[in-house]
Amino acid sequence: MDKVYLGLLLPFLGTLLGSSMVFLLRGSMGLGLKKLLLGFASGVMVAASVWSLLIPSIEMSAELGVVAWLPAAVGFLMGMAFLFLLDTIIPHIHTESHEPEGIKSSLKRSTMLALAVTLHNIPEGMAVGVVLAGALEQVSGISIAGALALTVGMAVQNFPEGAIVSMPLRSEGLSKFKAFSIGALSGIVEPVFAFLTMLLISFVTPVLPYLLAFAAGSMIYVVVEELIPESQAGSHSNIGTIGVAIGFVLMMVLDVALAA
Repeated sequence: MDKVYLGLLLPFLGTLLGSSMVFLLRGSMGLGLKKLLLGFASGVMVAASVWSLLIPSIEMSAELGVVAWLPAAVGFLMGMAFLFLLDTIIPHIHTESHEPEGIKSSLKRSTMLALAVTLHNIPEGMAVGVVLAGALEQVSGISIAGALALTVGMAVQNFPEGAIVSMPLRSEGLSKFKAFSIGALSGIVEPVFAFLTMLLISFVTPVLPYLLAFAAGSMIYVVVEELIPESQAGSHSNIGTIGVAIGFVLMMVLDVALAA
């Protein structure tokens, strides 16, 4: 169980450390660095969606005697729809934007900036929870080592995400401590949603293939809707592309090497 607790907390630790960069870096984050980090996070999430979520979903479905691709396809589309709904409802704004998204609200810009990153962390938390639950249920294709590989990958990509939210908050005029606190709190949803997902699976194990794909669809929505467009906007878009390549390969290696 110690490894499970570690898996639940590692991604949040990544956000915590990333948010602490507001104490170490002066001024705002450079555009090139931000594009690199956004691309990196995108690559990690895409690779995790394939190796840690969709492939195990397909393999598990085949072993259960279900049409192998059906739960993966249904769960993936439901995950996309779920994040589309949250994206439409929750008021949030991105660092390079002046127009808020979601329902109209009187929330401060700093709060909506934090909510934008919180949206990213919901599917990541679900992904961690569903893989840890699969490992505990001893599902074929999902091991504790493989689950920890995913959590390490999420923690690595949460480090830049924590910095991406705390640094702009500092530029908005917030104190370093407040910018750090909001950045750190944006990541608390990960262990919360991971735990809730594990609870759900403990009662309804047959839904595991669907939830694996659901988490994948949710993460891909975030990548396609927000991370990739932000990393490709304006000049030097190739920097974001390089970040995607690095993040994708790193997560792929982590998953294959640690799960072996």
